[in-house]
Amino acid sequence: MRKLLKFITGRLFLSTVLIIFQVGVLAYVITSTSHNALWMQLFSAMSIIMTVVMLSKDENPAYKIGWMLIFMVFPLYGGVFYILFGNKKFTSRISFKRESFYQAYNQGLKNVPKNEDAVWKVLAARDTDLGKQEQYLESISGFPVCQNTAVKFYPLGEDWFVDMIEEVRKAKSFILLEFFIIEEGELWDLLLEVLLQKRWEGVEVRLMFDDLGAIQHIPNHYERKLRSLGLQVIAFNPLKPHLNIRMNCRDHRKVLVIDGNVGFTGGVNLSDEYANRKILFGHWKDYAVRLEGDAVWNLTLMFMQLWVYSTSEELDFSRFIPTRKALSDGFVQPFGDNPLDDNNVAENAYIQIIGMAKKYVWITTPYLALDNEMITVLRICAQSNVDVRIVIPHIPDKWYAFSVSRSYYRSLIAAGVKIYEYTPGFIHAKTIISDDKVAILGTINMDYRTFYLDFENGVAFYQCSIVKEICSDLSAVFEVSHQVTEEEVRNTSLPRRLLRSVLKLTSPLI
Repeated sequence: MRKLLKFITGRLFLSTVLIIFQVGVLAYVITSTSHNALWMQLFSAMSIIMTVVMLSKDENPAYKIGWMLIFMVFPLYGGVFYILFGNKKFTSRISFKRESFYQAYNQGLKNVPKNEDAVWKVLAARDTDLGKQEQYLESISGFPVCQNTAVKFYPLGEDWFVDMIEEVRKAKSFILLEFFIIEEGELWDLLLEVLLQKRWEGVEVRLMFDDLGAIQHIPNHYERKLRSLGLQVIAFNPLKPHLNIRMNCRDHRKVLVIDGNVGFTGGVNLSDEYANRKILFGHWKDYAVRLEGDAVWNLTLMFMQLWVYSTSEELDFSRFIPTRKALSDGFVQPFGDNPLDDNNVAENAYIQIIGMAKKYVWITTPYLALDNEMITVLRICAQSNVDVRIVIPHIPDKWYAFSVSRSYYRSLIAAGVKIYEYTPGFIHAKTIISDDKVAILGTINMDYRTFYLDFENGVAFYQCSIVKEICSDLSAVFEVSHQVTEEEVRNTSLPRRLLRSVLKLTSPLI
């Protein structure tokens, strides 16, 4: 009863009710006025016009099909709903903030010695394909490849947590934290205790979490409490109970930087389930990585970009530059992706890796919602006698997302792609690896939200030891996972197939 009361008095529930009320009022107004033939013709004409607009736009075909389905099923409401929810054009305020996002990046680059070209040339000389991959990521995301960086791989969230706490305890100057979710519990409580101790010692602590991601896991206005304790805190893109497409763009990144010299990233959030301290969906399998050296600056700059975007604070970037180097472990390129431009950096980086694979491509993702480009390149790769494997959870955390994921099984398996479900529980790791020479690890899910709507980050590893470590760990994952067969897919009941098909069509809109 207490949990129910907490839920119905929480911001998420109240905001959802208010949004539903606004949609209901809008639908009522449209319905009541549509009895007048003129208004009915006007609303229908609006849907037709929006259909033409959608066809003329340079949008993903799946996104267009989803909206045209809305126009067809709800001709009276579709045009109005598209204007409210589907129009991605930025307001003048967002355009101004977008400029500050890129200005922060340019300011950060001025504080770093220009030696990235030499690093890129060394990589390109060793492997032309990897050089092209690096150049794409740098030219679009702006983040260069680095050497002088040591790498440590964590195949489980609990392993990451132990080292992360140890490094935070060593902080002397500043700590930067950016996570999608923070949740009160054993993990967060211990980290908060350490952060407050470091703040008492004079260490600068900046924390940014996604307001919608954390809203069900922390008390209302939790950021105010943390600020009162001396921390600098931002709840990114605060949830507001009104119809606004900007509410759909979330900060899904996971970045932790200590003194500019050590950085962590991966799929893990600051919540007990990510370290198997709380079991909700069986064993939680996640990946993380620790960087030390030059490449940490890319992570720092990503954090600063979004901090300046959110606060308009003027920062002296020179205070955050790395002060020590490490022995190189191959080539390391942390990069960011964001919804402020028309470049699908993360998706295109995946497509590049798949397209240049010669032996194998292995992918882990908790959610699978693919556009036509990704489906095509996966099918071509598998049909070219490349070992293509995708691992998703067997125990879902969201029934809707799980149904959408399974809707892609038939076409992928028919082309030779091997689909595995992680039977011990929920695999949350977000990774692509190919041919023992390249991998990307980070926050990137293979779905529309990641590729088109959210702020994301990843790390590309070229000729690093971590590539073979990931390969070895995934080999063990396959051993405990179930490979889905064509026969299983064929035996799916007709009602379930129909439901998955409908959900698949609407997935680009959510």
